[in-house]
Amino acid sequence: MSQQSLFDAESAPWEADDQRELLVASLVFPTGPDKSFDYSVPGELRDQIEVGRRVRAPFGKGDRPVIGYCVRLASRNDLQRRLKEIAAVIDRRSLLSGRMMDLTEWMAERYLCTRGQALEAVLPAVVRGRESTRQIMLLSVPRHIATGLDKLNLPDKQAAILKHLAAQARPLTSKQLCAAQQCTLAPINALRKKNLITVEMRSVEGETAESMPQREPPLALNPAQQQAYQTILTPLHDRRHETVLIHGVTGSGKTEVYMQAIDEVIRFGRQAIVLVPEISLTPQTRERFRCRFDHVAVLHSHLRDAERHWHWDRIARGDVQVVVGARSAIFAPTPHLGLIILDEEHETTFKQDSAPRYHAREVALWRATRENIPLVLGSATPSLETWHRAAQGEYKIVDMPQRVSNRPLPDVGVIDLRDEFRDRQSRGAVSRQLHQAMEQALKDRGQVILLLNRRGYSTHIQCPACGLVLRCPYCELSLTHHVEGERAICHYCEYETAAPAKCPDCGGGGIRYSGVGTQRLESEVRARFPQARVLRMDTDTMQKPGSHARALDSFRRGEIDVLLGTQMIAKGLDFPNVLLVGVVNADTALHFPDFRAAERTFQLVTQVAGRTGRGERGGRVLVQTFSPDHPAIRAAVRHDYAAFARQELPVRELLHYPPYAAMARLIIRGEAIEPTKQFAEHLAGLVKEQLLKRQPAVGPENRVLGPAPAPIPRLRGMYRFHMQAQSADSETLRAAIREATADLQSPDGLQWTVDIDPIDML
Repeated sequence: MSQQSLFDAESAPWEADDQRELLVASLVFPTGPDKSFDYSVPGELRDQIEVGRRVRAPFGKGDRPVIGYCVRLASRNDLQRRLKEIAAVIDRRSLLSGRMMDLTEWMAERYLCTRGQALEAVLPAVVRGRESTRQIMLLSVPRHIATGLDKLNLPDKQAAILKHLAAQARPLTSKQLCAAQQCTLAPINALRKKNLITVEMRSVEGETAESMPQREPPLALNPAQQQAYQTILTPLHDRRHETVLIHGVTGSGKTEVYMQAIDEVIRFGRQAIVLVPEISLTPQTRERFRCRFDHVAVLHSHLRDAERHWHWDRIARGDVQVVVGARSAIFAPTPHLGLIILDEEHETTFKQDSAPRYHAREVALWRATRENIPLVLGSATPSLETWHRAAQGEYKIVDMPQRVSNRPLPDVGVIDLRDEFRDRQSRGAVSRQLHQAMEQALKDRGQVILLLNRRGYSTHIQCPACGLVLRCPYCELSLTHHVEGERAICHYCEYETAAPAKCPDCGGGGIRYSGVGTQRLESEVRARFPQARVLRMDTDTMQKPGSHARALDSFRRGEIDVLLGTQMIAKGLDFPNVLLVGVVNADTALHFPDFRAAERTFQLVTQVAGRTGRGERGGRVLVQTFSPDHPAIRAAVRHDYAAFARQELPVRELLHYPPYAAMARLIIRGEAIEPTKQFAEHLAGLVKEQLLKRQPAVGPENRVLGPAPAPIPRLRGMYRFHMQAQSADSETLRAAIREATADLQSPDGLQWTVDIDPIDML
C-alpha cells in the first residue's frame, strides 16, 4: 500500500497494468551533470516510490551511492539497454508537491541554474535531513465538558483553572496555565485524573509555548483602503489570477488591507503567504498577524533547525492559515494557497545572491499565476520594473496617497553638508541643525531614529606619512575599523586583523582613522546626549537569536530614546512616538557604479522618512547630503515618487536598461588576473556570437557590454571580470547564454556565474 503524501493527489499513483513492464524513475541529482538519469524501480520499492521523494541510487562507473530526487515515473517496455536499479527510497512521503516540482523546472529554465540547485533551494536542508522536533504537552478542555462547567462540583481552584482553560482559543502548556492562575501543578493534575482536561503531545519548537497575544478586531477602512481591499477581492472571488500593486505612502494602512484580505482567504479555507524583506521585520509582522489569526507560521533563515522543520510540517499539513517570512518563505509548501503578498516589494533582499539566483517577486508571480490566485505587491516606492508593468496594464494599480486618519506626511528638510564642511567648527557626523533638532525632540519626550548605512567605527584607515591605506589582502577594499577589540575588518570576506598603532609599511605613528560608521555615530551621540538611552542596530549588534525583536520591543516600550543603525531600521517599523528621523549621510550609495544607485537612494530616504509622523504629535525628517540638488534627493524630500519615475525611466529607456530590456550579468573569477581576463574575453565572444544570430529586425539591438574589471576587482582572493548581456526579449537572452555556455569548459582555477535580472552590480 502506498504511503500517504502530505499533498493533495494531483494524479493517480502510477501502477503498471502489465507487470512485465518496467517502472522507470527519472532522477535528478543535486550535484553533477545538469540532466536527469533513468533508473528501474525494483518490485519491492514500487509501493514506496513517488514523484517528489528522494531515493538512493548507484551513480557513475564506481556505482557510488548518491541521493537524488524522483522527478518523473513512467512504464517502459521499449528499453534498448539494462538500467541500474534504485537502491532505496529515503522519504516516507513526498517532500514536494507536483506544482512545486514544476516550479523547480521553471526556476532552472528561468535562472539558468541546474534542476538540482533549484530543488535544493525549494526544500530546506533541515527538512531534507529530517531533523526531529521536541515534544510538548498541551492542555485543553473537551467540548462536552466546556459546555457543562456549571454542573460540575469542583473545589474553587480547580473550577477557576478549568473555566480559564475552556475560555482559551488554543491549548495551553502547564507552565502557561500555572502562570495565568498562579497555582501549582497539583490542581491541574487533579483535573487530569478526573478526565476533565485533555492532554496532547505535539511536536513543537517554542511557538506554541509562547503566551497568546490579545486578539485585535479588524479596523474600519478608509475609502482608499476599501478600494484596495475590493480590488484584491475581485479576482479572489472570481478564482483567477491578477497582480495588484498597492502604491501606498508610508503609514497609509497597507497592512490592515492585507489582513482583511487574508481574513477573506481564510474564510474560504485557503492559506496566505506574506513576504517581508528583512528578518528584523519578521517578529513584528508575525506578532501583528498573531493578534488577528489563530495559526501563523514563520519561515526564515535564522530559525533553529527544529523550529523550521516544525513550521514546514504544519504548513504542509494545511494546519497554518498565514505564512510570514523572508525571501525563502515563497517556497512554503502550502497545499491550499489562496493569496500571496509581498510587502515592500521593491527591496533588493528579495533577490537571492547565490545559485539559483531567483527573485522572490518573480517566483511569487509564477506561483500565483499557476494557482489562479491574486498576487499583491505593496510599496510606497515600487521598483521601476513593477511601476512600468503597472503603467503598461500588466498589473492593476491602486493608489493610497494619504496616511491613516489623514495625518500629514512629515516635513523633510535638507542639510547641505558642503556648508558644514566649510565651517571649521563642525567636525562630527551630526550637524549643528540635526543636533538642535535631536535636542528638541528629546526635550519633548519624543524618540529619534538616525540612519547611517555603514557599519563599523571608521571606514578608512590610512597612514598620513606615506599614504598607505590598510586594505584586505584578499579583496580590493579598505578595511573598516571596529572599536570592539580594536580590529580592522573586511565586510565582504570577514578577514580581520588588529588595528595598527603605527604604519605597517613605513613605521610612522599617528594612523588616521576617517569616515563614519554606526559605531562612531553611536559614540558621538552618547557623548553629545549623555542622558539619552541609545541603541545601535546593525549586523554587529543583532547576531543573537531574537535580538531584533528584543531591540524593537524595547524601543516600542519607550525604554530607548535614540535608535540608530543601518538600513534594517529604515523600513516597516511603526513607532508613533518618533518625532525626528535623521539621515546622517544620504550619499552612501548614491554614486555607486550601478544604474540603480539613484533608485535605491530615493527608496531608502523615502522609507526612513516614513518612520516618523505616525502619531498624533507629528514628526520631521532631516537629510544630510553633499548632493542636495540630485533628482533622487529632491524627489524624496517631496515624497514624490511619480516625479522620480518620470525623471529616471527615460534614462533607463535610452540606455536599454530594465524595465525596457532584459539583462544578465556574467562574472568570471580566477586566481590570476591574465587567465581570468582572457577567459572573460572568450566567454564574451561566445555570448556576442549567439546574440548576433538572434538580432531583431527592429527595436533595440542585442548587445554585450564588457568584459571589464568588476567594480570590486578582487574579492576573497579572486580577480573578477564581468560583462552585461542585454536584449529586448528575456527568452532570447537566456537562449543565447544557454547556447553559448552549453559545452563551455573553464580552465582550472577559474569560475564563472550568470545572474539573470541582476540586482547587485558590484
